[in-house]
Amino acid sequence: MKIICIGRNYAEHAKEMNSAIPSEPIFFMKPDVALLKEKEFYYPNFSKDLHFECEIVVKIDKVGKNIDANFAHKYYSEFTLGIDFTARDLQAQCKEKGLPWEKAKAFDNSAPISQTWIKFSDVDFATTTFSFFQNGELKQLGKTEDMIFSIDQLIAYVSQYVTLKTGDLIYTGTPSGVGAVKIGDVLTAELNDQKLFEFHVK
Repeated sequence: MKIICIGRNYAEHAKEMNSAIPSEPIFFMKPDVALLKEKEFYYPNFSKDLHFECEIVVKIDKVGKNIDANFAHKYYSEFTLGIDFTARDLQAQCKEKGLPWEKAKAFDNSAPISQTWIKFSDVDFATTTFSFFQNGELKQLGKTEDMIFSIDQLIAYVSQYVTLKTGDLIYTGTPSGVGAVKIGDVLTAELNDQKLFEFHVK
């Protein structure tokens, strides 16, 4: 199982990061040890500026390579919500030196995920909204209609370069409103007003 993360898939998030809106999908990888299903997340000792990024996560149902966008819908059936944690200070240091920044994104437990999966057939995904709260305060409000690249487009693009396998996860990008977390925070997320996860930062 691998975790494929999409960058800058919401225009407002690209703007808040002072980044250009991409003309094609941007993706990077996290290892399987990044996945966190428990309710507690331990703040890593190598960062002093850890940021949350709440995202819709799609699970791949079967193996595929060079998938046409018109047939991409046959490769998934469920989605949920997760967090793409970013050690922003490490990322900035790596970018300044022109170095890869996996250590800022791919560290252990950097991809918390809900254990509740939603079937696409049970919702109108085109009008789906999700909300992320930090200590009860709304920080991010995402609308699927604001995604720059659809799930089908993402699958078609990524599968040109990387074979998708059963159980792979695609973190589809975060909306604007990302910010720093601290020890003691309670991080929760809702999808169409249904609570999907709650993580405690230790």
